[in-house]
Parts: sequence; structure tokens; C-alpha cells
Amino acid sequence: MLDDKINNQNLRPERRFPATDATPVVIVARDAVPLAGHLWHANRQAPLASVIINPATGVLAHYYHYYARFLARHGFDVLTYDYRGIGQSRPESLRGTGYRWRDWGEKDFDAALRFMHGRNPEALLMVVGHSIGGHLPGQSANAHLISRMLTVGAQYAYWCDYAPDRRARLFVKWHLAMPLLTALFGYFPGKRLGWLEDLPAGVANEWSFRREKMEMSYPRVERADVLCRFDAVTAPILAVALSDDELGTVPAIRRSLGYYRNAVRREVLMTPERLGFESVGHFGLFHTRHAAGFWLDTLLWLRDGINPWPEQDAQDSA
Repeated sequence: MLDDKINNQNLRPERRFPATDATPVVIVARDAVPLAGHLWHANRQAPLASVIINPATGVLAHYYHYYARFLARHGFDVLTYDYRGIGQSRPESLRGTGYRWRDWGEKDFDAALRFMHGRNPEALLMVVGHSIGGHLPGQSANAHLISRMLTVGAQYAYWCDYAPDRRARLFVKWHLAMPLLTALFGYFPGKRLGWLEDLPAGVANEWSFRREKMEMSYPRVERADVLCRFDAVTAPILAVALSDDELGTVPAIRRSLGYYRNAVRREVLMTPERLGFESVGHFGLFHTRHAAGFWLDTLLWLRDGINPWPEQDAQDSA
């Protein structure tokens, strides 16, 4: 079993996440950057829907392969992929790439969306977004194609939303140490520190200097367009938070959800006890130990649009 702690040893794909039953694919973003991914084929002739899994920042797509395989075995076509600068989509050197968080949404997720829609234009198109992966869809110009979204700990790293008892430590780590190391190396050397994967400087700095309003990271003349893209999303969203998640707190997911103003949004707050474990945290729900519980529950939402956890309404716990 994998440890929930995200570090290099635990997420080394060649040891932990063999992709033997998926088809390798290359997706080309509109600026010609190639993105490596895997396509998991449904175990039925007519798939229930197409699903795109958006990773968290600095987490390899391989980490989600067990969940992708699970969804494929329950009737979905599934795409996993690495954002530019990460994993199999990493260039030889990260220095000087200029890659930013916004590129992951505007270009990389957009490419994944167009790829899956192009394969089967008639299929419903779902998104499972983890952490930043649940916020990126609203940045795509084609996000209107999305039929339904499931997000887990989705937020954009505004430091005031971190869990109060861990906020000071996280601020020092991600908002002081990370930008200093990024300036020193020309990229964030997270892998050698055991702090997720290496990150392009633009991604690391967007995280480190993220302000209360996400659009403030954009030039003033672009902010209205950014908000309009989020407004184009009308897909229902089920947003899951974990009570022991130090990053994806209820205020954090609520801040991110607030940008999807034209979508029907539902929030649920899960506890480790409700899931049968002592701890889950920001990364744990994609661990195979949840295959017989949380993973099965997600099928109800992705397949039928039914909230499996109505009794866990985050509004009641806020």
C-alpha cells in the first residue's frame, strides 16, 4: 500500500504505477507543446461518458492511474495526462521554459478537452479535478463542453485559506522557501527536497504569490476575459473537501467554486472517520484503499448525477 505522504519514493511511476492496460497518447496544445498522457478504454462498446482526470500541482499523472483503471472498468473512457513541465511532459530543462499555472488551464486542459471531445463528440464529458486540477477547467475557452465535474480539495492556494493550525508552517514552505529556491535554481527543485515534483518557475511563483482574487494574477486587460471563461461553465459541480486537508479547506474550495457562477455547485465535507480511516488529507482519496468506498460512491455522481453524500453537506459544517 502506498503511503499518503507525497514524496519522490512513493510516487515513482516505474515502480508503483505501471500503465500496462492503457494506450499512451500525445496531445498537442495549441502552442505546439506536446503533452504525454494515457487513454483508458471503457470495458463496454458504448462508453458511459468520457472522463478527464486533472492532477494536483506537482503530482505525476501516474498517481491517478489506479483510479483511471477503476473508472474504465466501470464503463468510462478516461484520459490521464501530465501538464507541461511535469512528469512525461517535462522538457530536458525547466529553466527558461516560461510555463505558468494559467498555461495548464488555458492550453493543457483545453487540449485534453478538445482531444476527448474529438474522439467521441456525442459522449458526455466529465472532469475529475484534484486540487488545482479542479480550478483549471474554468480557464479553458472550451469549458462549455463539460457535462459534469467532480473536484477533490480544489483550490488555488491562497494562503489565508490554509488550515489555521498549519498556516504558518505552510506559508514558510510554499510562500517563502519556494520562491527563494526558485529564484536560486531557475525552477523549483521540489523532487530533491521530497516536496512534490520539480516545478517550472512560472508555476511555482504563481503559487507563491497568489492573491485573494485569482484574476489579480493576470494583466488588468485580461481579467474580464478570464472571468467570462469561468462564467461559460454550466456543468454541475460536486466539490469534495476533507476535514483533515490542510490545503483544500472549506473556505478554500468555496473561494474556487465562487468563480463558477453559472454552474450548480454542491459542497460536501468528508471526515476520515466517515471513510473508515484515521487520516486522509489532501492526497489520500486517490489511494487504492478507497476503491471499495469513496471510488464506488463517485460512480453515482459521474454516471447518474446523484450526490452520494447528501448528509455531508459542507454548509452544515461551515
